[in-house]
Amino acid sequence: MLRDFTPRIPGRVSIYLCGPTVVVPPHVGQIRSQVSFDILHRWLKSTGYKVLLCRNVTDIEDKIISRSLSEGTPWWRITGPVYRSFARAYSTLGCLPPSVEPRATGHIPEMIEMIEQLVATGHAYESDGDVYFAVDSYPHYGSLSRQQAQHMREAGENERGKRDPRDFALWKRAKPGEPVWSAPWGEGRPGWHLECSAMARKYLGAEFDIHGGGANLIFPHHENEMAQSHAAGDAFARFWLHNGPVTHRGEKIRKHVRNPLAVRAVLDRIRPVELRYYLAAAHYRSPVEFSVEAVEEAATAYRRIERFVLRVGSALGSLPPQFSAAMDSDLNVSRALAVVHSAVGAGNAELDAGDHEGAAAKCRSVRAMMNVLGLDPMSEIWSSQSRLQDVAEAVLAVVANLAASSARQGDHERARIMERQMEIALRKRRQIRHHTLIR
Repeated sequence: MLRDFTPRIPGRVSIYLCGPTVVVPPHVGQIRSQVSFDILHRWLKSTGYKVLLCRNVTDIEDKIISRSLSEGTPWWRITGPVYRSFARAYSTLGCLPPSVEPRATGHIPEMIEMIEQLVATGHAYESDGDVYFAVDSYPHYGSLSRQQAQHMREAGENERGKRDPRDFALWKRAKPGEPVWSAPWGEGRPGWHLECSAMARKYLGAEFDIHGGGANLIFPHHENEMAQSHAAGDAFARFWLHNGPVTHRGEKIRKHVRNPLAVRAVLDRIRPVELRYYLAAAHYRSPVEFSVEAVEEAATAYRRIERFVLRVGSALGSLPPQFSAAMDSDLNVSRALAVVHSAVGAGNAELDAGDHEGAAAKCRSVRAMMNVLGLDPMSEIWSSQSRLQDVAEAVLAVVANLAASSARQGDHERARIMERQMEIALRKRRQIRHHTLIR
């Protein structure tokens, strides 16, 4: 895609990325999307583009309300901490911050304005406090997901008051216990699909370059976004990019409060940079089957690159043409990494032969390539995390030795104290891995 990509405004690229629904902390499947599009962001910047990236936060949606009602907790008490857990995960895995990060609940007026426009032009209708988009009013419905419109119907969508089962909600009337806002059709809340259309229009305009998100969002979410935005007169996205899913034992990873595949849990096994490498290594459109063995294999591959770079320690250099060609070929990171590993192998051979100048040249090239991927071992984020990790491991080893020594000497009280200190040291090590040190 990128080889033939021409932005709407020369030298500038506008991207709308579907961000998190902040209902539970992130799992590895959700974070893959952010890593994939972070690499796109970095590649575009490295080739000279100025990037305007809008990544939204869905902080009002059916799943959030369902959790709020089941736990008896206000919705905002759920979304605040969960949002912070996503922000920490993005930062810990080295994702660049977006240019703007709007929250759905901060843009209700824009959503109401878009609904009024759709109703006025006959693309939407009100039914007893609910407002629906009329699918039959938009003849191109189904073009994004390449399905026949007559065969499509959103699972779980309320049928009350619909003219057509394919129609989807733009505004949902108030229900007991749910958050509500005032609108011309009565109190209620926006539909999920409408939220992104309104925020994309506000921050990127009626037309922008790239819309990204997970492949699971193509239907119904992105199909409905495109339909309502086009019906409202917006040209909307010029290109659509969708990353493949992460599965576990052949199944979709579910959103649970206590998820063994949560980012925090996975980072108990490997470093953040190794998880980023694992999520980036496959082509972004390909599905990834998560397993401990695959993660550890990816970590080993990254460490091979890391050892070479730290062994030589040269500055950043230029990108090899083969790497650039791979990245321009629909962001083919797996092929780009093959170029990296080839350079590492050649550099190690030059080191063994005593050709330090040749090895340094290879290292400069490797660092440049890894920098584009957000994986340069000598970058500030990864080198600082490595130093902190080394300190934590050293402290843990000292405390463990003191505990063992006290036990051998029969000083049981001191041994118990050292065991408690070891628990603290283990907790601090985990926090360092998550980049969330106690302050």
